[in-house]
Amino acid sequence: MEIILTNTSTKPIYEQITSQIKELIMNGELKPGDPMPSMRKLAKDLHVSVITTQRAYDDLVRDGFIITIPAKGTFVSTENQDFIREENLRKIETLLTTASELARQNGLTLEELQSTLQLIFMEES
Repeated sequence: MEIILTNTSTKPIYEQITSQIKELIMNGELKPGDPMPSMRKLAKDLHVSVITTQRAYDDLVRDGFIITIPAKGTFVSTENQDFIREENLRKIETLLTTASELARQNGLTLEELQSTLQLIFMEES
């Protein structure tokens, strides 16, 4: 699991960790049931405090992405598939909103936008 932190980001470090782990889970690089590194190990690997990794893990647990089993460890949640779908739908809506705004600004019709989306969608299949 590769997490890249940057001091130039406006996001706090714990949010950078949280968002990158969510992304790894949502794109399938981390699968349900996969073990997560301990907070101490992750802190050591990233050269941050344990408090920072704890905050990130607390957020991930709260959002349903990971679960902690006492005396066993932390794992990618197996019950988060609906939540992951919801997160991805929200992402799609955001991207489509941006595409729609750009289309309007450039005088495209709804039909032209739909045609473009259909072409892109079919190319990916």
